[in-house]
Amino acid sequence: MATTNPPTPGKQWADGPCPMVHTPMYETNKEDIFTKGSSHMALLHNAILRGYNTIYLQAEHVQPADYADFIGYSLAWFKFVKGHHDDEEENLFPKVEEVIGKKDIWEESLKEHETFLEGLGKFNTYLSTLPSPSDFSGKELISIMDTFQEPFNHHFHSEISTIANMSSYGDFPEAGPIFATWGKQSIMKAGMTDVVPFLFLNFDRSFEEGKWATWPPMPGPIRWLLTRAGSSWHWGWWKFSSCDVNGTPQDLYASS
Repeated sequence: MATTNPPTPGKQWADGPCPMVHTPMYETNKEDIFTKGSSHMALLHNAILRGYNTIYLQAEHVQPADYADFIGYSLAWFKFVKGHHDDEEENLFPKVEEVIGKKDIWEESLKEHETFLEGLGKFNTYLSTLPSPSDFSGKELISIMDTFQEPFNHHFHSEISTIANMSSYGDFPEAGPIFATWGKQSIMKAGMTDVVPFLFLNFDRSFEEGKWATWPPMPGPIRWLLTRAGSSWHWGWWKFSSCDVNGTPQDLYASS
């Protein structure tokens, strides 16, 4: 999968319609455990938001020959989001609650999850039950995405503040490894040939003046394998991604 040139100036890219969320570390220069945890969560959320935007912006411009690849790409996004949501509720939330000793700290996030899950489910149902790729309609997919865009975008911003504000409960060193371990495990177990490449190919390394260019920290050969080898399995999908294998923003493949 070859690298590409940066996006054409003035041409719409994957930073809308859902805007990116800035990391608390970038905005405050703080480095407490919850500022770090919320910042790393923001990076995952931004890959998901860029993914949403790439699907939304390209859906009506995909050519019939590319329908199957676009459907695969879009379902990889769904798998990423659904796995992220499920693993938060099953693993991250209860472990952080236990450390802090409060049972209602995720109440708002849990309520927000419910506001977009129905629409997200319809997104999956539509794509996964198409009789044939030729039956795909970008207009229909966008109409489904419109039903949950606002609450989805709100949550993926709001949860970052929820986590950052947990620093007001005190200093809990035990929370640090919980966030770090959860982030790594939730992605790696989600899918090495779909979710992992989706993350890396929608991770803009120039974001926030390149502050996160080497995130997540890992040996170079491992990063190479995850991005290049991982993406080779479904190579046709990734032409729709927002970034190339080096994390450089690229023009959207199918756009007006």
